[in-house]
Amino acid sequence: MAAREPHWASIAWPAARLGELIENLARRGRLVSHPARLPAAPQGLVAAGDQAIGRWIDAAAGHLGLEAEAIDVLYADLEQLIRSGGPLILRLPGSLGGEQPRLVGLIRGNRSKAYILSPTLKVRSIHIETLRAAMCNPYESPLEEGVDRLLQDARVPENRLLRSKRVILQEQLGPVRIQSGWLLRLPAGVSLWVQLRQAGAVLPTIILLALYLLQQILMVASWIVLGRGAFLGHFDWGWILAWAILLLSTIPLQILVNDAQSELSMRTGVVFKQRLMEGTLKLEPEEIRHQGMGQFLGRVMESEAVEMLGLSGGFMALLSFIEIFLAVLILNRGAGGGVQAATLVVWVLITLGLLWRYYQVSREWTGAYREMTNDLVERMVGHRTRLAQEDPRNWHAEEDQALDGYLKLSENLDRAGVQLTAFTTRGWIAVGLAGMAVPFISGMATAQQLAISLGGVLLAMQGLTKLAGGAQSLVGLLIAWGQVGPLFNAASRPREQIPLDLAFFTGPKPPSPQVPQAAPVDQVNGQPLLQARELTYRYRLLGRPAVQEATLRINQGDRVLLEGPSGGGKTTLAALLTGLRIPESGSLLLWGFDRQLLGSEEWRRHVVMAPQFQENHVFSDTLAFNLLMGRRWPPRPEDLQEAEAICRELGLGEVMDRMPSGFQQILGESGWQLSHGEKSRLFIARTLLQNADLIILDESFAALDPENLYRSLRSVLERAQTLLVIAHP
Repeated sequence: MAAREPHWASIAWPAARLGELIENLARRGRLVSHPARLPAAPQGLVAAGDQAIGRWIDAAAGHLGLEAEAIDVLYADLEQLIRSGGPLILRLPGSLGGEQPRLVGLIRGNRSKAYILSPTLKVRSIHIETLRAAMCNPYESPLEEGVDRLLQDARVPENRLLRSKRVILQEQLGPVRIQSGWLLRLPAGVSLWVQLRQAGAVLPTIILLALYLLQQILMVASWIVLGRGAFLGHFDWGWILAWAILLLSTIPLQILVNDAQSELSMRTGVVFKQRLMEGTLKLEPEEIRHQGMGQFLGRVMESEAVEMLGLSGGFMALLSFIEIFLAVLILNRGAGGGVQAATLVVWVLITLGLLWRYYQVSREWTGAYREMTNDLVERMVGHRTRLAQEDPRNWHAEEDQALDGYLKLSENLDRAGVQLTAFTTRGWIAVGLAGMAVPFISGMATAQQLAISLGGVLLAMQGLTKLAGGAQSLVGLLIAWGQVGPLFNAASRPREQIPLDLAFFTGPKPPSPQVPQAAPVDQVNGQPLLQARELTYRYRLLGRPAVQEATLRINQGDRVLLEGPSGGGKTTLAALLTGLRIPESGSLLLWGFDRQLLGSEEWRRHVVMAPQFQENHVFSDTLAFNLLMGRRWPPRPEDLQEAEAICRELGLGEVMDRMPSGFQQILGESGWQLSHGEKSRLFIARTLLQNADLIILDESFAALDPENLYRSLRSVLERAQTLLVIAHP
């Protein structure tokens, strides 16, 4: 199963040319078009390990306006990744001349070939199996001898040996995770047009519009043929056959239109969800701190509404204008001529005016609906408090008033919707037929012209019906956009870029002379881990400062206890130190570098805090996810082993032993009930597992009994490199 090796030397890239590989791979993959020059990777990067390499690759991709995602796939999925992935930087196991890893730039793949960018910047193709075998060789080699012996003892025919061996290895190694490399991709915050083009949504849109226009032309042509046959004054099988052929031709076109619409819906839906997720992750804590659970739920509901209404109503409104355009052309050839065609244009404008009124009424109704939903969720969350402390006679006073107002707004909305639908379609029928009355009575129009006008009126009615229905959906889209728009727009916020020489320096471990560094040693030696000078912060512009001219110096290895009365600004200071809040004035340095230089993402990787209990959360996911969410995911076996060791040190061993599914046990409200103290120790374990330079624990020991307090404190002191504990006196 081992791959042939002679050509790897001409395909693999040395680590020193990693920046050049990223740049050219991105250009070959059509992710960037502008020229850029990335510096060479630092000399100690390879020895620092995969995480340091991954951070440098991600920082280098950021300078090109891209993202680099570490790929960790199952053995069974590796071949599919090579076929469909790209551009990818693959790291082959083994070495190629000393300590240098074998880095391979995969541009794209297909069913049998992988197209590789060689160091000479030429594209070479190799078999998928050759590349897959080279990456899987360290996992397959220990099993190959036993598998070969098994197949020999079973006397498997020669022509089936290779396939049988693959099946056995697949069964044995299927769940094994393989660190494949790094995927280069466009960030979710790029322009929407670029995202849709990259997702392949432009071509289905063009196909959809072209096919629908062709379908409508064939439909009109079929009735023209039928009408000509009828006006000849005698029955002719030729006209009937031509009409049937044209009419039947619209059936496959309708199927193709539906397929194109489904494909477009799927691709645009993926883009929309990716952008919303990216925007959500880029929101600052202060932007959502004041919102309750009901408002969060409302945003989720509105995001689903935006996707559904945008894809259904948007298509319907867009296609309706095709029918209206054809109706204008037909009416211009009919009995009413240009006057009747102009009447249709005026009628469309009147319809748009009615839609504006419908939008205003719908916005008032939606505001009341959101307020009631938010209030309902908040009361459900605090229902036990209401049972214990609120007078039952006052429970429904406010709800009844809100419900009365909501019913009145619902009546207004229904009335506006009925008026819009009835006036748009039925009113147009009356106006359209009235435009045919004068030519009909005066005898100035022929029968053919009257028939053309009637067909134009009916086609316009069909288009106006779609316009009214689709526009109502678009009204809902515009209203929902008020909630979803901030998330969508937040995705376009520029990514913080750090100098590439610091991307390697700011690793998860504190700098030391034993670890090779990209930054000169004299930039680190003599600098405190964290230094704050005269920090000031206030929650309101002219309010009283919560933190005023605070000065603090923390050296590597320090154990600091911060005490003070409730409301004294301890938690606010911790939020400033971790980068969750931005100080109004003062300076804050980490290893001598400020936050603007390192960026908030790098800063929060090295300064980690366990917030107070009411601001920390147990997510409705597995125990492993709740412990390792600040680390890489999915976890490796050594990550789970370290998590288990820390949990047992903190006294959570008995809780883990009771869980039927162990690390796969679902936590959260409906998963597993944890006490206040157990949750506090879970938060401590989550913080310790991030291996940060500085760990801040805000009231993390307040809910622990003396025995668990001693256990937890001993574990924290042993594992935390530098520690700041906030507590009451």
